[in-house]
Amino acid sequence: MSGAESNGARVLGAHIEGPFINPSFRGAHDRSCLAEPTPEQVEVIARARPRLVTLAPELPGALEAIARLRRRGVVVSAGHSGADFEQGGLAIKAGIRFGTHIYNAMPPVHHRRPGIALALALDRRVTVGLIADGLHVHPSVMQQLVSVKGTSRIALTTDQTAAAASAPGSFQLSGRRVYSDGMVVKLEDGTLAGSASTMEDLVRRTAQLPGMSAERAITMASSVPARVLGERRLGRISVGACADLVVLDAELRVRQTWVGGRVRFRR
Repeated sequence: MSGAESNGARVLGAHIEGPFINPSFRGAHDRSCLAEPTPEQVEVIARARPRLVTLAPELPGALEAIARLRRRGVVVSAGHSGADFEQGGLAIKAGIRFGTHIYNAMPPVHHRRPGIALALALDRRVTVGLIADGLHVHPSVMQQLVSVKGTSRIALTTDQTAAAASAPGSFQLSGRRVYSDGMVVKLEDGTLAGSASTMEDLVRRTAQLPGMSAERAITMASSVPARVLGERRLGRISVGACADLVVLDAELRVRQTWVGGRVRFRR
């Protein structure tokens, strides 16, 4: 697959969001599929050669797992976690350099118990993913994160499901019924299960935040995530870079998509 010519977006590798996550912050993940990061379990994941692994750093053996995965060239992210602020700091010291959909599937920021979200937000070594659909995270909190973190350390994240760009209705997600209102996807009990928004939607909404611009929002959707994965030829326009381009109109709607210098989509 890695050597095949792509007619659209390239598959850069897998993001394994689990199974080493906190059951109390699992979101829509199936509890029966979760596991602790024992050396044996971590080795199974490492052999799959993922690009990114999300884990809860407070789990037994998690700090050792972070170091082991990093030695294998894997970017390790904190997410689906109940870690407190201090545990978050230890995770960053161990090698966490990304935060999976910050604020979601982690404790809220409390003025006496700030939790891992604030640890991720304050450390300049860490880039965080943000589901910027305006519903997973309130726009005012998005604005606050930008002022604290800066756009160079925030990667827009769709958390997209198969319901993206589809009409509202019910769908199957890993064998479970979910419901989409056209923007977010929820389980029957109301638990958030992902998004129906596209990256185009997120760029447009982010650009509308006070003090933001289209250029800064586009950076959060392109060069920032490319840098997280160490992809130096993606996410920028320069000599030697891949000629992967998106042409937007004045309303930040996609008109053309170029992959490898060839038009692959036109609207």
